Amino acid sequence: MKMKTTILTICVLVAFTACTKAPALKVYTLVTPQTSAISSSVYKTKTIKVTYPQSLREQMSQKMNFSYSISDRGTYQNSEWSNNMSKLLQGTLIDVLERSKLFKAVLSDTSTLKENYRLESNIFAFEHRVRGENSHSVVSIQFTLIDADSGKLVKSKRFSYQELTPSTDAKGYATATNRVMTKLTHALVNWMNN
Repeated sequence: MKMKTTILTICVLVAFTACTKAPALKVYTLVTPQTSAISSSVYKTKTIKVTYPQSLREQMSQKMNFSYSISDRGTYQNSEWSNNMSKLLQGTLIDVLERSKLFKAVLSDTSTLKENYRLESNIFAFEHRVRGENSHSVVSIQFTLIDADSGKLVKSKRFSYQELTPSTDAKGYATATNRVMTKLTHALVNWMNN
């Protein structure tokens, strides 16, 4: 009898532990898009500093944001970005601009080197937007190119994209976001070069 009670207790504990085990945390990142080098640029001898992107509405973190309506918002519990989203964006922008060869050097805002230009960015939207059966990665960022010597505005433009997700979960959101970043960075390089 004592043996049966012990076995039953062990089975209950094993079953309880198995049921309460949290799903593994899934981590996603931004993949740097392939970028061709620009052969001719007015900035070839200039340096640019890419500042830390600022968010005007949402707090940027490793959390993956989603929304079901204008006011119904949340974050995925078992999925996140590999780093703070502003850091991922800054790193991606620096990498893309470096590969494009638009500038002599591309610097982060922590660099002590003097820059000729500064690229500032304001994030208006960076989320997984689900509306009924429709699911999109939504990214809207305004870029401002500033002449660092004079402090004057060179040009400014807002880029906004909605990309259909292959699934309505965090993995589908990350896949669609990487497609958005390919479109956004190519458009950014072309805009800066014109």
